[in-house]
Parts: sequence; structure tokens; C-alpha cells
Amino acid sequence: MRLFLGLLLIATASAQPWKTATDLPDVEWGKSTPPQKQTGLTVLRATGCTCGCGMKLAQCRIEDPPCSQSKVLANMVSRAAAEGKSASEMEKLVLGSDLAKRAMMRDRILWDPVSIATAGAPAKGADNPKVTLTEFSDFQCPYCTIAVGNLNAILKQYPKDVRLVFKQFPLSNHPQAKIAAQASLAAHAQGKFWGMHDVLYANARSINRANIGAWAKQIGLDVTRFNTDIDSDSIRVAVEKDEAEGEKIGVEATPTVFVNGKKYTGSLEPAEFKKIIDAEIKNATSPRR
Repeated sequence: MRLFLGLLLIATASAQPWKTATDLPDVEWGKSTPPQKQTGLTVLRATGCTCGCGMKLAQCRIEDPPCSQSKVLANMVSRAAAEGKSASEMEKLVLGSDLAKRAMMRDRILWDPVSIATAGAPAKGADNPKVTLTEFSDFQCPYCTIAVGNLNAILKQYPKDVRLVFKQFPLSNHPQAKIAAQASLAAHAQGKFWGMHDVLYANARSINRANIGAWAKQIGLDVTRFNTDIDSDSIRVAVEKDEAEGEKIGVEATPTVFVNGKKYTGSLEPAEFKKIIDAEIKNATSPRR
């Protein structure tokens, strides 16, 4: 009987490597001492992920490495470990993080507003908007392709009140998404972001380097300059900055749209989305007391 229980415990442990793993995907421990790292790992094995998956942070890192929330929080803990913070201090950092606070708002259609850097980002619509929509998107995402039509319908319906800002969030499971994001910003450098945006979404299943070059010529870009810009450090860094910002403010999937800085979790179908837009416009035009 004891032998059976021992074997059962060994089998259970081997089936749950996150409980014993000393290294987690994309988690850097810096100059943590072995005891500090062990304290951090203990916290990660005991603290739930804020993404709603129901897993602990260490478990989420191993079983769902693309999860941006577990990545951000695990590295927050690892940095705290290297600073010599206690387990309780690390737990407070996680529970007091913006990600944890936003997790408590998950069932709300509009979350609390956050600051989003939009200077220099591609944008279209009203020059003096009452409502700014900020979309984090992926050019290979089929749901983003559908969102294009819905958001264009909203812009058409509110030409003087709504502005759309585009932010890059290429997903790791879409192999051509990052080069597409770089292509769109290389086109933006020549003032033709929306032309590249439209052709990329219209041909989302055919995105590759050769086709991108052909589309650049098709929309009238200086192809020589485009080919230089698309691989430039500045373009790559711009994409990475959008990704990092998205992860920080709670973007978990694409498309994710913020309405005046408030994450929107409802439908983008115009008939439904219009209710939110109307409320924001009313709020913007109501006299302040």
C-alpha cells in the first residue's frame, strides 16, 4: 500500500511540473540568490494568474507560455526576489498590480480608464473627437478582420465625434503577424498606413514577405525606402513598444478596443457598440457641475 501511494505521489508530481520546475518560460531571475529564487517560486506556485485561466502563475507560465499576464506578474515577482523582498511583500505586489485590479473588473463592459500612448500612432476619423477608440490588433487575426468593417461603420456613423487609433499587437501563434505589423509602420512612415492596413486585412491568409513587397508597390510606396524601413530597428522597437504597452494595460487577445482609455469587453457589432459610443458622447457633452 505504501509503495502504491509513493508511486502515485511520484506520478502526480511528474504530471504537474510547474510545482517543481526551477525555471519558467520567459522569467528572468537576474542576480537572485538560490534562497531568494526559491521564495519567488513559492509565491508563483501559490498565487493565481489574473488572466482568468484558473491556474497558478507558475502553472500558467509552463502550460500557457503566450499568456502575457502571467509573464508580466512572474517577472514582477522575480525582480522583487532579486531585491530581497519577502514572500508577503511579493504577494502584495501581485495583488496590488494593475492586472489584478483589472481582473476584478472582468465582468464589466467598460473597465476603468488607463493612459495609452497614442502620439504618432496611425489614426483616422474626427479631428476633435469626443470619443477616441484605440484598437490593439493583429493582421493575421480573423476576428480583427471582422472588426475592420465594424469599426469603419462606427467611424462613418460618427464622422465628427469618433477617432480610431491603431496599435500593434501581433500574436505569437500567427507567424506572419509581426512582419505585417512592421510593414504597416513602414507604410505609415510614408503616410500610407491605412492603404497597407486595408490590403493586409483583405489578404490576411496570403501574408508573406514577397506579397508584402508587391502590395507596397501596389499602394504607391517608395519600395526602396519601404524595404529599408521594414527591417529597421526603429520599426521593430515601435512594434515591441505597442506589444509591451498592451500587455501592461490588460490586452489579452485581439482585437481589443479601448473607449476613451477604458477597455471595452462587449460586442463590436455597430448596433451594440453604438450604445457605448452614444453614452460616451453624452458624457463628453454634458455640462460639468
